[in-house]
Amino acid sequence: MIAMGFPLDDIPPAERFAAWRALCELTPIPMELRSDHEHDFRATVRGGVPLGELTLTHTSVPSLRNERTAAHIRRSDPELYHLRLTLRGETDVRHGDAETTLGARQFMLTSTSVPYLAVCERGRVDGMTLAVRPSLLPFPAADLHRLLGRRLSGQSGIGGMLADFLTRLLADSDRYRPADAPRLGTVAVDLLHALLAHELDAGAEARAERRLTPESRRRALLLRVQEFARQNLHHPGLTPASIAATHHISLRYLYRLFEEQGHTVSAWIRAQRLERCRRDLADPALGDTPIHAIAARWGFRHAADFSRAFRSAYGVPPRDFRQVALRTNR
Repeated sequence: MIAMGFPLDDIPPAERFAAWRALCELTPIPMELRSDHEHDFRATVRGGVPLGELTLTHTSVPSLRNERTAAHIRRSDPELYHLRLTLRGETDVRHGDAETTLGARQFMLTSTSVPYLAVCERGRVDGMTLAVRPSLLPFPAADLHRLLGRRLSGQSGIGGMLADFLTRLLADSDRYRPADAPRLGTVAVDLLHALLAHELDAGAEARAERRLTPESRRRALLLRVQEFARQNLHHPGLTPASIAATHHISLRYLYRLFEEQGHTVSAWIRAQRLERCRRDLADPALGDTPIHAIAARWGFRHAADFSRAFRSAYGVPPRDFRQVALRTNR
């Protein structure tokens, strides 16, 4: 596939910004451009990487202010969505109902039909833009509008997969044949669908939770915390601090949630672990498994500590409990 480059080094410094503006005027997306580096504008654009019905573009710019107003939209609007991935630097963006700063390995969905202001004034910014027609996105326009101007992570999860794919795609664009373009475009669209669906699902859950009463929200949070703890009882690193950090709440608030139920976080975790051990000790299928191995399986690092906790909870040592339970269950 062919990627068109547009270096400015061969143009006299005083004429580079004008050349950049002229290049932008050739696109169907007019906007107002300003820069603190108009007299020595060192920018590059590498575009025209075709991906079937998509197009991928890479830009590298110094200080730059892009503004697309309602007047610009009335003059020309190709009605496209742009997925912007910042690779280096920071951009302050105002778009749709959002105003935020876009940093490295962060995505943002924008629409050419909505006013847009992007300001890069803290050093060079490198980024990639994927142009997408609305017909390729199987989501209601109102749902997509809620995502406009929001930061979407490109560091992990689905966003990380898409960011890695696009970055590698641009880096190796000269190694692909023209026949590869539609196939690669299909992969890009599938990953984009997955990212947008994930973000829309998360937003729907957050809106539903905001409609709950404060008491219902606390109850829902407690249930999520308890389910998370149950799934991680085997992990010795399961602590109140790790639980609070995972659920983005303070340790004090976590303590309060459990105090309302009549116990501490640590006591609840210990009781859950002991109950799992009691169940396994009574299971004939695990009759040959050493007691210390069962204890370790459920997060008890020291056999002596486990024996004391088990006896305190159930009134007998774990060995005696096991002997009686296995005779009963034969």
